[in-house]
This record gives sequence, structure tokens and C-alpha cells, in this order.
Amino acid sequence: MAWVYLLECSDGSYYVGSTRDLAKRLREHSTTQTGYTSQRRPVRLAWSAELDLADAYRIERRIHGWSRAKKKALIDGEIDHLKMLAKRPSAAKDPRPRQ
Repeated sequence: MAWVYLLECSDGSYYVGSTRDLAKRLREHSTTQTGYTSQRRPVRLAWSAELDLADAYRIERRIHGWSRAKKKALIDGEIDHLKMLAKRPSAAKDPRPRQ
């Protein structure tokens, strides 16, 4: 089994990843001296799902291409909103106020 996950960074950006050991990977995000999250600490686990390895990697790659609005809808569990955003060519018209 493996995990796909979304981190919320201190600057408000999101980091998407996948791993076989979620606890170990979260520690690495908090201690590693290089990489995207090293300059954006602290990071917070915002969403995760346990899947088989192939699906975790496939879902990670898909989420990488999503807009910020779609990632936020996933984190918030707003599946209906996520589906609506998926139908539109751009999330720029998202009627929800930014937080």
C-alpha cells in the first residue's frame, strides 16, 4: 500500500506527493534541508488517501495538474464543488471567496 497526500505550506502553497511510509515522509518534509518544502515550513498534512502503489502515483500526477481551487475543494471534502470545477476550463471563475 501507498499514500498520496497534500501538504499546506506556511506560505499557503500546496505540495502533492506519494509515498509508501507517510509518517516517515512527513518527518522528511520537516527536516530535509533541500526541496520545495524546506523553504516553506512549517507544513501541515491537509489531505491523504491510502491506495495501492500504482494508483497512488497515478492520483499524485493527476492532482499536480489541478488548479488551487480544485486542490482546496479536495482538502475541504467538497466533492460536488470539485466535480463542478472539473467541468470548467478554468477555476479562475470560482465563485467562492478566497481564504
